[in-house]
Amino acid sequence: MAFDLDNIRTLLCVVDEGSFSAAARKLRRVPSAVSMAIANLEAELGLALFDRSGREPKPTPAALALLPQARQLATQVQKLNLHALSLTEGLETSLALAVVPELLATAPWTAALAVLSAEFPLLQIEVLAASQADALAMVDSGRVQLAIVFERYGICAQENFREIGRETFVAVVAPDHPMLSGTAASGIHDAQLLAHRQVVVAGRDSDQVDKRVAMAELQWRTDNPVAALLLVEAGLGWGWLPAGFVRDSLAAGRTVQVPAENFTNVVNLFADVVWGNRQPTGLAARRFVEVLTVSR
Repeated sequence: MAFDLDNIRTLLCVVDEGSFSAAARKLRRVPSAVSMAIANLEAELGLALFDRSGREPKPTPAALALLPQARQLATQVQKLNLHALSLTEGLETSLALAVVPELLATAPWTAALAVLSAEFPLLQIEVLAASQADALAMVDSGRVQLAIVFERYGICAQENFREIGRETFVAVVAPDHPMLSGTAASGIHDAQLLAHRQVVVAGRDSDQVDKRVAMAELQWRTDNPVAALLLVEAGLGWGWLPAGFVRDSLAAGRTVQVPAENFTNVVNLFADVVWGNRQPTGLAARRFVEVLTVSR
């Protein structure tokens, strides 16, 4: 085999530095060793890689044709070495993240993953969309290391969390919903609101719902906010949904905010990044939390 990592680095260094002597200084070798390494590579390949007729060697067309793949290989080896070093420093072999669908478009999780991609380019990443209850259950079971969810009631002894932002929920309903027929100028009373069916986003395998946004006695449940919005737009119930999520629907007139008489039709909830404390947190997870906290 003509190529190995050492002579690839030597080839690239001579091209980048412009001479055998400059490359030797960069590589901390004597010039004759660099010149000999290139000569041996040329002999094995049966190709002239440098034109030595001038004062300084110039890459031949053959050398220029080999450079892109040589650089790619050198970069991959560098990434491999850095990844191996990171593993010795506590980097996970992979990182799994769960995000509640309502926060997919608003929480700064993609920017944080961009930082991880730059710092740990070989790290395997998995992103799952899951309802609040399901995302927290996956953290508890170890299926994911991190979850981006809305604030919870109280504090769980098995969880750590950091606030990373907030989201505003608004009460919305279809404009032709019976609730709005004959509505007084002052708006809907809370008793009227609770008498109508509510569409609630909840976990598929859990009865746990957030009482701050699930209040009507009659509820239809779904684990997907897109389905919830479609049900509301179809006039099948009203719902509390994130303002950013329903912005287009409100602008197009497919939904309207519930006109409130004696209650507020908005609820502000913090968004948190959550991780378990039963196992040590890996390097990438810690960096992800750090970036999210700084970018808040």
